Amino acid sequence: MRIGVPAEVRAGETRVAANPETVKRLAAKNEVRIQAGAGAGSSIRDADFAAAGAKLVGSAAEAYDAEIVLKVRAPTDAEMDLLKSNSILIGLLDPFNAAAVEALARRGVTAFAMEWLPRISRAQSMDVLSSQANIAGYKAVVLAAAESGRFFPMLMTAAGTVKASRVLILGAGVAGLQAIATAKRLGAVIEASDVRPAVKEQVESLGAKFLDVPYETDEEREIAQGVGGYARAMPPGWMRRQAELVHSRALQADVVITTALIPGRPAPRLIKEETVKAMKPGAVIVDLAVEQGGNVEGIERGRTVVKHGVKLIGQENLAATVATDASALYARNLYNFLVLMLDPKSGEFRLDRSDEIIAGTLACTQGEVLKKG
Repeated sequence: MRIGVPAEVRAGETRVAANPETVKRLAAKNEVRIQAGAGAGSSIRDADFAAAGAKLVGSAAEAYDAEIVLKVRAPTDAEMDLLKSNSILIGLLDPFNAAAVEALARRGVTAFAMEWLPRISRAQSMDVLSSQANIAGYKAVVLAAAESGRFFPMLMTAAGTVKASRVLILGAGVAGLQAIATAKRLGAVIEASDVRPAVKEQVESLGAKFLDVPYETDEEREIAQGVGGYARAMPPGWMRRQAELVHSRALQADVVITTALIPGRPAPRLIKEETVKAMKPGAVIVDLAVEQGGNVEGIERGRTVVKHGVKLIGQENLAATVATDASALYARNLYNFLVLMLDPKSGEFRLDRSDEIIAGTLACTQGEVLKKG
């Protein structure tokens, strides 16, 4: 089969959906087309793709002239026009955008949205959200450390002792746990909060203190378990008590990193402007949920601003700022997903909708939208 990998065109997107390692495996039984320059943002040379067996093509149209197209981000309107009817598209397709999925269906594309990958053991090697969130959590701490006016570790010097920075992390999913681990390596004192009680042990195993918000009803306790590894929106009473605790701990923090997301919904507001006003001068907040509206009141998407003496960092798509490793992990995730549907002998594509991984990610096929966000 012919597999196409176009260059990403969205602003700030440096990643690519394949790397020489995955191209070499795919090229053994398929023709792999890579648009020239697709790997530039990830420091992958065209010559490296060619050496792995790829056919370099000069235009996006030639890359899209394929039965299977591998992407990082959902196609733009211009890219949509390049997709062939009956082609297969795999990537982060923003499936909660109903209009975009409907447009793919009208185009006759069979589209797999990796955001919908089931959180099961068999799918772990395909989990693009986790691999990219891991990178974002790491980079959020590095970014905060670069922007902060304080050391992260405690230092004992001839001029006296410098206290360790206090870091507050809200949300202990993949990004939050990596942020804890990275901040700990840098020597910070860390506190973390999450709606799910099951993560307390993981937080504490990484050396952070878990901030407990007691449950007052069975409903709160049930909702806090989450669904499929993801958090659910908590009742107003619990959110109020969490806000009070977060407010009190944020006042002591030098750095706050927020990572709370609910699939398909606006990000929960965890830090209000009154909390920002009361924080230490020079404190830093990094909001990883900024693309879904942000966890922090006053955050500005794509910008770093100072409000009430606190630096608010709303940088988008942090994984793309670590492009080489982000692309390598993403490419492996997509390869592991794709080979589920490729015959090991012939390399032909086979759509087995009885497989829960395939069925879970299939957004549209044969002109029909199968799932709506």
